[in-house]
Amino acid sequence: MRKNIALITGGYSGESVISYKSAATIYDNLDKEKWNCYLIDIHPDGWFYVDEHQQKQFVDKNDFSIIVNGAKLKFDAVLVGLHGTPGEDGKLQGYFDCLKIPYTSCNAASSALTFNKRYTVAVAAFAGIPVAKSLHLFKHSPTTPEEILKELTLPVFVKPNNGGSSLGISKVNKSEELETALEKAFKEDEQVLVEEFISGREFTIGVFKSKGQIITLPMTEIISENEFFDFQAKYEGASKEITPANVDEDIAEKIRYQAKKAYSVFNCNGVIRIDFIYNQESGKPYLLEINTVPGQSAASIVPQQVKVMGWTLKDFYSALLDECF
Repeated sequence: MRKNIALITGGYSGESVISYKSAATIYDNLDKEKWNCYLIDIHPDGWFYVDEHQQKQFVDKNDFSIIVNGAKLKFDAVLVGLHGTPGEDGKLQGYFDCLKIPYTSCNAASSALTFNKRYTVAVAAFAGIPVAKSLHLFKHSPTTPEEILKELTLPVFVKPNNGGSSLGISKVNKSEELETALEKAFKEDEQVLVEEFISGREFTIGVFKSKGQIITLPMTEIISENEFFDFQAKYEGASKEITPANVDEDIAEKIRYQAKKAYSVFNCNGVIRIDFIYNQESGKPYLLEINTVPGQSAASIVPQQVKVMGWTLKDFYSALLDECF
């Protein structure tokens, strides 16, 4: 008997536009002979089931159920395709835990931790995973550029501490640029991370669990036409994404090792994507951030990596769902 799957999309942040693209890819590639898939739009105006005719009905939040053909339908599992809050920061995961509904992403604690970039690098460093030197700033406690530059050496990245899709990020090369970069980041978040720049090659690697085994996907090298892998580079074609990366095996193995270690340290589940900078001088891959709900749109990296591994997306999404049960 086919299980009922809620594919959640949307969200309350600027990343919702990416969520809808991811959901379209997932829905089109889900094995409909194995799963009954229902699209659930988590929207600021309400939670809606959207049927194949684009008709909407409210979701009953008391038990996360919908009405189909006059009968109440409950879900056997949730496939998370929602980027940003509340699907990537642990809020929905806590709700589903209360209802005892399994889902395809990290749990509430791991999601909340990795959504906070500063806490992510702090825990990674504690586990011996190399990270850049950084400062954690709060809107309620203003810090001057002069104070920041006493602690960190230019160039630096200034980024919202929570969120993804590279929204609000700036690379600062000169001290006079720092104030503007801070203002830009604080428009996106109440907390900001200022991080020293590490030179090197940028790699990103998908990691997932299937049948209890942690599996790394073929990694991608990011070569951005911009100064860094920003929103334009990610979603508007201003970058080259080389999958599989043309990289020496000893370097690739170091990245795979740290990626699997991070997956274990952060107690991850489902598919995640980890961004690294490999610094040639030190011979180390530095962890930048962990994306616990990586993009699945046609332009996204994880689907590229899955195909290079030799799997179909249909097989991949089924493997993620199978791990729930």
